[in-house]
Amino acid sequence: MTTLREKAEAATPDEVVTQALARDIALPGDAGTLVLITLDNGLDHTRPTSFGLRGLRSLEEALTVVQRRAADGEIVAVAVTGKPFFLAAGADLNLMKGSGSRQEALMVARLGHDVFRRLGELPVPSFAFVNGAALGGGLEIALHCTYRTISGGVPAVALPECFLGLIPGWGGTYLLPNLIGPAAAFEVIIKNPLSNNRMLNGPKAYKAGIADAIFEPADFLEQSLFWASAVLRGEIAVAREPGDRSEATWAAACAEARAFADSKIGGAAPAPYRAIELVAGARTASRDEAFAAEDEALADMATSPELRAGLYAFDLVNKRAKRPFGAPDKSLARKVGSVGVVGAGLMASQLALLFVRRLKVPVTLTDLDQARVDKGVQYVHDEIDKLLLKGRLSPDAGNRLKALVRGSTDKAAFAGADVVIEAVFEDLAVKKQVLAELEAVVPETCVLLTNTSSLSVSDMAADLEHPERVAGFHFFNPVSVLPLVEVVKASKTDDATLATVFQLGKALKKTCVLAEDAPAFIVNRLLTRMMGEVVTAVDEGSDLHVADDALAPLGLPMSPFLLLNLVGPAIALHVSQTLHGAFPDRFGVSENLGRLVAAGKPAIWSYDSSGRPFVDEETAALFETGSRASSGEEIRERTLVAITQEIGLMLDEGVVRHPQDLDLCMIMGAGWPFHLGGITPYLDREGYSERVLGRRFLPAGESTLPV
Repeated sequence: MTTLREKAEAATPDEVVTQALARDIALPGDAGTLVLITLDNGLDHTRPTSFGLRGLRSLEEALTVVQRRAADGEIVAVAVTGKPFFLAAGADLNLMKGSGSRQEALMVARLGHDVFRRLGELPVPSFAFVNGAALGGGLEIALHCTYRTISGGVPAVALPECFLGLIPGWGGTYLLPNLIGPAAAFEVIIKNPLSNNRMLNGPKAYKAGIADAIFEPADFLEQSLFWASAVLRGEIAVAREPGDRSEATWAAACAEARAFADSKIGGAAPAPYRAIELVAGARTASRDEAFAAEDEALADMATSPELRAGLYAFDLVNKRAKRPFGAPDKSLARKVGSVGVVGAGLMASQLALLFVRRLKVPVTLTDLDQARVDKGVQYVHDEIDKLLLKGRLSPDAGNRLKALVRGSTDKAAFAGADVVIEAVFEDLAVKKQVLAELEAVVPETCVLLTNTSSLSVSDMAADLEHPERVAGFHFFNPVSVLPLVEVVKASKTDDATLATVFQLGKALKKTCVLAEDAPAFIVNRLLTRMMGEVVTAVDEGSDLHVADDALAPLGLPMSPFLLLNLVGPAIALHVSQTLHGAFPDRFGVSENLGRLVAAGKPAIWSYDSSGRPFVDEETAALFETGSRASSGEEIRERTLVAITQEIGLMLDEGVVRHPQDLDLCMIMGAGWPFHLGGITPYLDREGYSERVLGRRFLPAGESTLPV
C-alpha cells in the first residue's frame, strides 16, 4: 500500500535532491574515526542545497548507517557540513506551495523532526561544521548537533520562516531559545525576519552563542576537525551559559517580541505570533512536546493564505526580479566607464555614492555653484569614511573610491561620460534645459537618464536631436536601502539605450522594472491614489488619527502620514498636481496639503517625549475641514476600491504589462508586506478585483507562482 510520504514524493518529481554523502575521517591525535556527512545537491556554487522529501530520505539513510556504526563502536563522532558556500537553505519551498493538504504538511513537519533529531540522539557526539549559508532548516540541522563550528566567512545565518508566513518548524523554536536564551532567539526568529529579512553573518552568529568556535574560511574544515578531535579527547571543554530561565525572564522576552511584531505588522499575519507562543512553551516543554507543537503549527501555517502570499512574493523577488520583463538583449548594452550626475543635492549625492561604490568608475557631479558641488562631493566622501569606520572598506579601497569622485560647475566635465543622470528640481522646463545642455557636450553614444518621479520623459526629450538615447531611471529614497528602480521607456527610447539601462541597474544591484512613460509611473501613482483617499477623508472631516490608522490592519510598513513625513509634503503635493493634471477625475489636490507646504511644514505629525504622534497648534490651524467624518473601516474600504480601480487602469493602459511587475514594484519600492503577497493577489483574495472590475488580476491558482 502506498504511504502518504511515497505519494508526496511522487508528486514532486522535479526535486533537486540533496544527497547526504558520507565518508570516514581519521581524526588528528588518534581521536578515532568521524563520519563526515556532506550535503550536496550536485549543482554549482550559486544554487543552494535544500531539503525535499528525497533529500530527507538520503539524510535519513545516512544517519541510520551512522547510528548502527556508533552502536557497534566503529566511530566516535559524526559531523555535518555542506558544499562550498552553503550548509543548507532549509526546506525545498516546493514542499510548501500550498497545494497539499494539512495531512501532507503535518507529515513533512514530522519527517523533518524525525530525521534531524537523530543527530542529537546518537550514542556519539555530533558536530555541525557550518561552512556556508545556514537558513531555516539549514540552521536547524546545526542546532540539533551536540557542537557547532562556523566559518568567519559565512554570509547568512537565519531562521527566515516568519518572513514568508511560516514558523521554524524543524526544531528552531525549541532548540535556539534553550541554547542562547529567549531574547537572543527572538532576534533570529522574529526581529530579523520582520526587518526586511535581516540575517546574521558568521562572526555575529558566533557572538550570539549559536556556534561554539569560529575559524577562518581558508582552512575551516581542517581547523574544525582539529577542534572536534580536541573536544573528543577532553582537551577542550565547551562551556555554555544557561542564562536566566525564570518564568519572568521568558515572559518579558515574549512580551517584547509581541510588541515588536505589532509594530511591524499590527497582527496582520499569524506566523510571528505562533512562533512566539512556541518559544514561550519551550522553557518547560520536553523535546517531544515541543516538536509536536511545532508540527501542528507548521501544518497550520503551511496551508494558510499568508504562506501562499509569502511564497508568491518570494518568487517575485528571487526569480522574476532577476529576469526583467521587456529588457532587450544584453548584447545591445553599451559599456559604462564613466558617469555624470547633474545636481549635487541629497538625492544626486546618494546616486553618486551608489555609482562609485558599485561601478568603481569616475563619477562627476555638477551644480550651479561651487559651494553646492563641494557639499555634494563631501557627502560622498563622508559616507565612504563611515564605511571605513565600520570595516566595510579597506583604507586603500576607500581612498580609491574618493579619488574617483569629482565635481564641477561646468557641464563640459561630462565630455567623456558614457551615462549622465539628472537629479535636479522637478520642473519640466528645467529638466528640458538640462538635457539640451547635456546633448551639446556629451558623446553621441552617451545615454541620458532622468530621475524624475512623475514628469513625462517623452516631453523632456521631445526637442532633442537624439531623443532615442533618453530614458527614465527612477530611484527611491533612500537610494542605498530601497532596491527598486523604475526603468521608463519614453516614446522614442531605443533598444540599445534600454539594454544599457537594464545592465546598469544590474551592476548597481537594483531590481529594475520596465514602465511605459505615464504620469508618476508605477509606485508613485498607486501611493498617491492611496494617499489621496486618506487625505480626502481628512479634508471631509475625518479625524487625523482615525485616517492615519485606517490601513493598519494591512500591516503596511508605515502609515500614510508617516509616509508623508518621509516623502515630504512638497514632493507629495507636486506628484498629486501632476496626476491631477493628467487624471482630474481621480486625483485631487488637497488645499490642506497645499497650506501645509506653503507654511513650510515638513510633516503633519509632531511627536511627544514618548514618541506618540500629535498635531501641534500651528499645524492644526492650517487645516480647514468639512463635517463628514468617516470611520477607519470606511476609509480603508474606499482606499482599497480606489487602488483596485487604478491598478486596472494601469494594466489596461499598458503602464506595466503584467500584474506581477506591478506587485514587484510595490514590494521592492513601497515595502508592500510579504505576508500579503503582491497587491494584486491580495485584492483578488479579498474580492475587490471582481467587485470593482468584474475580473481577477491573476487567474485562480496563479497567486502562488508568477509567470
